[in-house]
Amino acid sequence: MRIIVVGCGKIGKTIIANLIREKHEVVAIDSKPSIVAEVSNLFDVMAICGNGAEYDKLEKAEVNKADVFVAVTNSDELNMLACFAAKRMGAKHTVARIRNAGNNDDSLAFMRKQLELSVAINPEKRTARAIYNLLKLSSASKVETFGNHGFEMMEFTLRESSALDGLSLIDLKKKYNKTAFLVCAVGRDDKMFIPKGDFTLRAGDKVGLIMSEEDTTPVLKMLGIAQKQVRNVIVLGAGRTSYYLTEMLLKHRISVKIIERDKARCEEFSERFPRAEVVCGDGMSGDLLAEEGISEADALVALTGRDEENILISFYAMSQSVPKVVAKVNRGEQSALAEKLGLECIVSPQKTVADILVRYARALQMSVGSEMEKLYSLMNGNAEGLEFNVLPDFPFCDIPLKRLRFKPGILLAGILRGKEKIIPGGDDVIKSGDKVILIASDCIVYSLTEVIEGENE
Repeated sequence: MRIIVVGCGKIGKTIIANLIREKHEVVAIDSKPSIVAEVSNLFDVMAICGNGAEYDKLEKAEVNKADVFVAVTNSDELNMLACFAAKRMGAKHTVARIRNAGNNDDSLAFMRKQLELSVAINPEKRTARAIYNLLKLSSASKVETFGNHGFEMMEFTLRESSALDGLSLIDLKKKYNKTAFLVCAVGRDDKMFIPKGDFTLRAGDKVGLIMSEEDTTPVLKMLGIAQKQVRNVIVLGAGRTSYYLTEMLLKHRISVKIIERDKARCEEFSERFPRAEVVCGDGMSGDLLAEEGISEADALVALTGRDEENILISFYAMSQSVPKVVAKVNRGEQSALAEKLGLECIVSPQKTVADILVRYARALQMSVGSEMEKLYSLMNGNAEGLEFNVLPDFPFCDIPLKRLRFKPGILLAGILRGKEKIIPGGDDVIKSGDKVILIASDCIVYSLTEVIEGENE
């Protein structure tokens, strides 16, 4: 597909890298010559210097041939104008980053309709939701939801003291057979496994576990996975992500303390969130953190504008025995290093947006039988979680799963049928109208149909 990306900052470069990995033809536009030169050196793309909303630059990029036009500059207004112009000039689909906190869901829906946007993305709000999910499930290093919160997938590291250490998945199922759950992915020594029944869990494994949302708490309790309820949170940095996260936490009666250097931002947050405690000071100061009760906090979330600060303060919080620590880290190499050193909970707005764009581009290329709803990067990018709507022309409806041959590296992890949530077994079937969750490793999936090779004879 031909995809034009306007705005080549941190998010734009991450999007471009992911789209190139998916074999798309990419054209990049940015107003800064230094960034255009950097993009040209990093990627095999056509790079244009200029305003992405100007007619001559869009014409030079051949916007009339674009399958998807993406605007992710720092300006909401420029993104919306560029998408509007691109649509009028012939781009098939348009995607805009709209971050203004005042743009609530209703206003975003209105603007989408008026501007004929295919997708409007608020990276900070989506990142805040991901952090909230991590705080809600405090033992998890990552949480994703499928089927409108019908299923939850959580990743956690198996501790040496765990009763699951040394247990095969067959024995695990026999031992804990009262509640439906599925071990759907395991990371071990930089390798990724879609495990079968004879797979044995070991301490140090990163385990992906999927279950219905209402079963999450009983499953974790049954498996002996510690789950402490978060009641008070320290947030470092008063940026956009902090804004949305504070809103979510206060809504669920979780106390919030925000530490920020900038006095004007502190005043803004104090006015907007009277129930939150706002401290004007340097969050990198150990003395200040001690004074503000870091040792009594249930969680610390590092959301400053610098990856290095977020990583350092997160390790300091861990040294102070803070039960849950989450850091925003955008640079992939720093994220990987921090995780190897023991920082488990890392979020990235850039990666969030890139996942959305990759999913959307794949959805436009899909074959018959299904429609992609969600795509998540899982297990440090070594696997994907995908959600499909099953359409009436899906060729393998009503056939028992034990009779179907799935491609290697594919696991059918869940079926949502109305209000019924199914962890599938061999006798279950896929029906038209179902939502189906797949876990995929070492392959790119565009549709549900393509992962099934046929029926067993």
